[in-house]
Amino acid sequence: MAKETKQEQVPKEEELEELKELPEEATTEEVTKEPEAEAVEEAAPEEEKEEAKPKRKKKEEEIVEERFYTIPLQRALVRPPKKRAPRAIQLIQEFINRHMKVEMKASEEEEEEELPKLIISEELNEKVWGRGIEKPPRRIKVRATKDKDGNVTVYLAETQK
Repeated sequence: MAKETKQEQVPKEEELEELKELPEEATTEEVTKEPEAEAVEEAAPEEEKEEAKPKRKKKEEEIVEERFYTIPLQRALVRPPKKRAPRAIQLIQEFINRHMKVEMKASEEEEEEELPKLIISEELNEKVWGRGIEKPPRRIKVRATKDKDGNVTVYLAETQK
């Protein structure tokens, strides 16, 4: 068998001159940046960057209520094998609606207003579907948070990861 030899790429003279001109503190990341990317970063004012951080804090402050539940999913096993994981998701939704008091529309007048939503995180959904459609877990621990608009988000409890 013939051994393959690696050919080293020799930098062009122009690139060498650019490297010499750069200060010693410059990192390889700064050297590889395209000029267009630098112009975009300079164009963005610093104020916008600072405003992004408080918005994240506001999301954390918006949480009105947070509860931990262990939801039993045995009733999903009553269904035919190919309908068990979707039934488990339905059971989670029913349980959270009942315990977190998510308001549902009662009349046609309320349809115009925005109704609170129930959001199931991807992580929780993947946990339910992890073993396939036929074998959802028997029970699952979740963390449900309610914000000031009434929207409820359901996450997988940290002990379940």
